[in-house]
Amino acid sequence: MNKRGNFLQYNLLFPVTMWLFSRIILLISMLIVAPLLKSLNHGVPVVWTWSLLFRFDSLWYGRIAVSGYEYINDGHAHSVAFFPLFPLSLHALISIDLPVELAGILVNNLAFFAGVIIFYIWTKELYGTNVARWTTSVLTLFPMSLFGTVAYSEGLYILFSTAALKAFDRQQYSWLSLWGAIATATRPTGIALVPAFLLASWRENRPIKAYFASLATGGGLFIYSLYCQVKFGDALAFVNAQKGWNPLGFNWKGWSRMFLDITVGWINQNSGRVKDPIHVLLFITIVISFGLLWFFRKRLDSGLVDYSFFGLIIFLWLLGSDPLIYTVSVLGSAYLLWHLRIQLSSITLTYGLCSLGLILASGGTFSLSRLVYGVVSFNVALGLLLSRYPRWGYASMVFFTILMVTMSIRFAQGLWVA
Repeated sequence: MNKRGNFLQYNLLFPVTMWLFSRIILLISMLIVAPLLKSLNHGVPVVWTWSLLFRFDSLWYGRIAVSGYEYINDGHAHSVAFFPLFPLSLHALISIDLPVELAGILVNNLAFFAGVIIFYIWTKELYGTNVARWTTSVLTLFPMSLFGTVAYSEGLYILFSTAALKAFDRQQYSWLSLWGAIATATRPTGIALVPAFLLASWRENRPIKAYFASLATGGGLFIYSLYCQVKFGDALAFVNAQKGWNPLGFNWKGWSRMFLDITVGWINQNSGRVKDPIHVLLFITIVISFGLLWFFRKRLDSGLVDYSFFGLIIFLWLLGSDPLIYTVSVLGSAYLLWHLRIQLSSITLTYGLCSLGLILASGGTFSLSRLVYGVVSFNVALGLLLSRYPRWGYASMVFFTILMVTMSIRFAQGLWVA
């Protein structure tokens, strides 16, 4: 079928429009609004340049693209922790004299665009047009979709992991092997694809070739590990280098700090006593209000209940800030997978659970929402839920857009966002 036939068959106007709309909002926020506002980064002025989209991890990727990998097993952070597909793509473009900043932005945006299209087609085949539109809205408007525009590897990972999931559902095992292997060469979370495909093959009683294809999806990881062994004498260099950011394993201390930041506040936690009683009182008031609203929900107008709940969520976000977003991203995603375990396809559920286990074992707490966003199972689950409650869905899209704008401005001003 030709391209026009594909467009007509799947009616791709909606995902194309959502991608374009969300990217315009992001670029206006980062390239126009951020330079006009007073910088929150110690007063450092923001000057219009493409480097506003090339910060933090982007610098690591650019360094790899220009100079290659470096690694010493000394417990510190090294570039080998970043998987190779994205920097290789940048290297190919800078070899034809494209600036590394523009190369990174171009690769990620084109990949994210293609990923949105494939994601829409996949979810439409599984759940129908209505759910596909909601899931695509989540994918494009969720605040962490910022990382589908700046020079990060999220776009490539979403593209190839979604293509692999779609191939699995269509039982296209050759494509599954190819797309899965590319995905595992893109981000560490791609490792979760291998056990996910194996478990889903077992649950669905797939033929033996499904198991071979599932194992083949680890080809990207295997090749990168082989490269690390040959170049650095350490097949797990990318794991050991990761320890420079966080010790591996569940980060009890980090999670405790986030919980205390939400409940008692950063000032009280760091001082060891109640120096800011307002935070504690506000948190208790919000929790009690949630409980009362839930208890009396059947006696009140449904619209009033919904909007009151949403208002309380806004207040809780203003109080809990980033720690709340990180916590809800992980715990909320875990709840969604459990709540919708019957409705979700086998591979969507299994991939989500395997990825969640990998994220929790990574030892980090500061990039949780970004890592969760890159796992499309969670976007599917949230979109599926919101499709049943449109009032909540529209309110959530407005809230996500506001968060996306604020985070984009922060990123452009050089403040950490994840």
